[in-house]
Amino acid sequence: QVQLVESGGGLVQAGDSLRLSCTLSARTVNSYVGWFRQAPGKERDAVAAISWPGTRTTYASSVKGRFTISRDNVKGMVSLQMDNLKPEDTAVYFCAVNYRTLSLSVHDYVYWGQGTQVTVSS
Repeated sequence: QVQLVESGGGLVQAGDSLRLSCTLSARTVNSYVGWFRQAPGKERDAVAAISWPGTRTTYASSVKGRFTISRDNVKGMVSLQMDNLKPEDTAVYFCAVNYRTLSLSVHDYVYWGQGTQVTVSS
């Protein structure tokens, strides 16, 4: 069993930045970690994902150029740097892990965190 804990969410204004963190409790090696988000009444959508040990990344088109995913394998942490935030980025952000593939599909991920709220005001 792997536990993931997200942190770093909050309330910001449009154009501001936030940095989210996801800490894995175990099985960091060979992990693929993704960030997803879910707005009220909407499906959970992919944001970004990163391979082990961090050589490959992939992003949803809506965040490309504004968000950056990275990982610190010593700390067992994956971060999501979010710049130039927009009101449409408002959602609960989740991190998730799988041990098979670099993917933006929710169906590929096995373990999920509880989420952290990001609210961007206009």
